[in-house]
Amino acid sequence: MILSGILAGLALVSLGITLWQWRLGRRFPLHQRVAETGYAPALTLLKPLKGCDAETRECLRSWLTLDYAGPVQVLFGVASADDPVCDIVRELLKAHPKLDARLVICAEPLGPNAKVSTLIQLQRRAKHDLILVSDADVRVPSDLLTNIVAPLREPDMGLVCAFYRLANPTTLAMQWEAIAINADFWSQVLQAQSLKPLDFALGAVMASRREELERIGGFEALVGCLADDYQLGNKIVRAGKRITLSPVVVDCFDAPLNRRQVWAHQLRWARTIRVCQPVPYSFSILSNATLWPLLLLLFGRAGDLAAPFHVDPALSSTVSVVTVQAPWTWLVFGVCLLVRILTAVRLQARLTEATGHFRYWWLVPIKDLLGAAVWALSFVGNHVTWRGERFRVRRGGKLVKA
Repeated sequence: MILSGILAGLALVSLGITLWQWRLGRRFPLHQRVAETGYAPALTLLKPLKGCDAETRECLRSWLTLDYAGPVQVLFGVASADDPVCDIVRELLKAHPKLDARLVICAEPLGPNAKVSTLIQLQRRAKHDLILVSDADVRVPSDLLTNIVAPLREPDMGLVCAFYRLANPTTLAMQWEAIAINADFWSQVLQAQSLKPLDFALGAVMASRREELERIGGFEALVGCLADDYQLGNKIVRAGKRITLSPVVVDCFDAPLNRRQVWAHQLRWARTIRVCQPVPYSFSILSNATLWPLLLLLFGRAGDLAAPFHVDPALSSTVSVVTVQAPWTWLVFGVCLLVRILTAVRLQARLTEATGHFRYWWLVPIKDLLGAAVWALSFVGNHVTWRGERFRVRRGGKLVKA
């Protein structure tokens, strides 16, 4: 009786959280643009790069063809002149000779986080006080800058960041990851924001002022951390400023990933979040609206919750367990699963403005069960593989090469 009650309660809690996240996703003004476009302060874009794939050229090109009224400086940074991405950057710079853009070789290793090491060296060449940072695999709409800088007119606004979507889930494993990113992650961020003001940033695109960076010790304060975007936002909030989310969504393009690569990516992401926010991450398993109803179906007993019918003890050895469970556990399981699939599909559609993922609806419960395994394994070890290197993550998100 106790076990059935606990599992039924957890199933209903997961259902409630699922509906809560869906409602927040519907209410957020996603994809809306600012009405006033006159605010266009000079800014510098810092773009750390490493390696390239089939999407790199178009991702970088999108940053060189932006529609923005103010001066823009673009700094592409790479650790080695032999990196193949250098050829792509040089071709793009040659095609746009009038832009204030250049390729910078950032060969000095300043810490375990190679991306932040590049950012430190790029910022030394920044001309303007408004600083944008963006990951290499991000493609942006032409009006991004106008919209991303608009909230910074408020003096207490310390950082603006944007939601991102996985734009090219080319393999079945990436379709699983697309559910995690395009349905779950952004709605979970909104859930966190509904409970308290944001104290972390999303690293796809971040905009802040030079003075805010200097107040927290610059990028140098992040060079030993894994989740540099989280730490940047957290430090800015601790310094007394606010973070806001832009309604503009940017696209992230990944090279085709197989099951093993997606699994490693999800595990690294899980361990990163667990280290940064251990308590919220520990309780995040409560939102799994497939896991708890399934456990109720497998281990709960309908007769413990109510007694709509009776089974003759003489026949108890031959009565199917599933038959005994049917009146309650099957109903709870079916409702939770249906709501979970529908809300996940609709949240993906809202973020991506597409419907191609509809045919992968059956991956939603599979993603949830795999996600439960990832959640459990995130507590087992503290090693991650990032940018081709293996690290040990210490308390506070500090990186040490393994």
